[in-house]
Amino acid sequence: MASTIKAYCLPVILFSLAMFFQLFVLPRSFPPSHYDVLGIKRHSSIEEVTEAYEKRSSKWNSGVEVPAIIDFIKIRYAFELLTNPVWKRNYDIFAIEEQLNVIEKVNGKYEGRSFLEIELPLLQAASTDPGDHVFNAITSKDFQSMFENTKAWLVQLYSFGSDRCEQFSNYWKRIATLLDGVANTGMVELGEVQLATFLAERKPTGQPFFRNGVPSLIVLPSGCRTSDCLIRYHGELSVDAVTDWFATNILGLPRIIYYTKESLGQRFLQQSSPHKVKVIFFSATGERATPFMRQAAKNYWAYASFAFVLWQEEESSFWWNTFKVESAPAIVFLKESGVEPVVHHGSMDNSFFSNIMEQNKQQELPQLRSLTSMELGCDARGYSRAGNDTMTWYCVILAGRLSPELYKMRETMRRVQKILSNDGELKGANEDQWSAPSTIAVKEKRLTFAWLDGEAQQVSSILFYFRFCLSSMLMMF
Repeated sequence: MASTIKAYCLPVILFSLAMFFQLFVLPRSFPPSHYDVLGIKRHSSIEEVTEAYEKRSSKWNSGVEVPAIIDFIKIRYAFELLTNPVWKRNYDIFAIEEQLNVIEKVNGKYEGRSFLEIELPLLQAASTDPGDHVFNAITSKDFQSMFENTKAWLVQLYSFGSDRCEQFSNYWKRIATLLDGVANTGMVELGEVQLATFLAERKPTGQPFFRNGVPSLIVLPSGCRTSDCLIRYHGELSVDAVTDWFATNILGLPRIIYYTKESLGQRFLQQSSPHKVKVIFFSATGERATPFMRQAAKNYWAYASFAFVLWQEEESSFWWNTFKVESAPAIVFLKESGVEPVVHHGSMDNSFFSNIMEQNKQQELPQLRSLTSMELGCDARGYSRAGNDTMTWYCVILAGRLSPELYKMRETMRRVQKILSNDGELKGANEDQWSAPSTIAVKEKRLTFAWLDGEAQQVSSILFYFRFCLSSMLMMF
């Protein structure tokens, strides 16, 4: 008897587990659908959906049946959802129904009242032409060529007829503008089913889906060729949040810190390297630095230090007296002590900002370092700033430890450089046997002025410089 029980014990247990899985686990994996509400099979056609709804409504209209409010709302919701071709496609393929909250909302509004009082339709379609907000659309044919680009891609999955996508459209345009130059952006409509399915996540049942519906933002890092390396954004759909996440997590760009009026001097100006230009952004909104600004902070870290300040009207007189800043947005370049700040007011794009960074990355009297020696034309192993064909050029170098005396000499060098660069201020330059050749050399970029920090660098490490005698020019002062 005992052996018989043992023989049947395992099959009984397995059978019980199979029944439990079939009765409780599987139904949860396949919850009732809106097709079930209408009493028809899944993925029925629009015609079949309409026919099923009309059968129900004819009974209601004739008074044969009086549906409960919640039943009517669910049936009507299913009808409207499944007779809209775009909504039906999104629901059938990706399980997207962004207006599901309507059922609970309408039920609460009309609870205890007749279903005939419910205002129809329940669902509202997007109010604008879908094409108005689409740019840089990506199709399945375009997708392979994206892998050839070395920059990362930020892709928005969207749907025509989606109110959420319409609301996000202006944010997306701004995001694409801010990422211009540091990343690629594109849009994929869910109608590109093959491509959208590739970019979607998968439920345990195998159905593709987007965790937060659409719009959904997905990153294809540089070199990514499979769905395994896709990176999904699940945060707040705001310009600031999306661009900050992309710049930090995808591009690995440094953040630029905000300072107050009180902390800017102590924590930024005093602690930044004395050899670097100080770049201060004034923001009227408090938004974080744009990706192209952060890219510049990374590219120019050896030349400049960066800070942000939130503009407040009550502090406007202070900033005017300190940096000549009238309003925000603005950007200030602080160079050596005694040199007037360079100020630019107004918004700027990537191209404009890159240009002014390149123009102002050096101090007025540039510092000679291994990083800058070739660029300044102060390395005999390189070439003159005038070009590769120039056989002889000059580099005047002021070397010393940081001290009041060095600052004074740097000021003198700056004055010499400024006067030689400005024909209008140099009276009689053509008649001065000493200054005329210097003026010509400066204009032709064969003469460079620079200073060297003797504390941080050994003079002996700067090899074979051509020197120009400064003493004769100093006689002008």
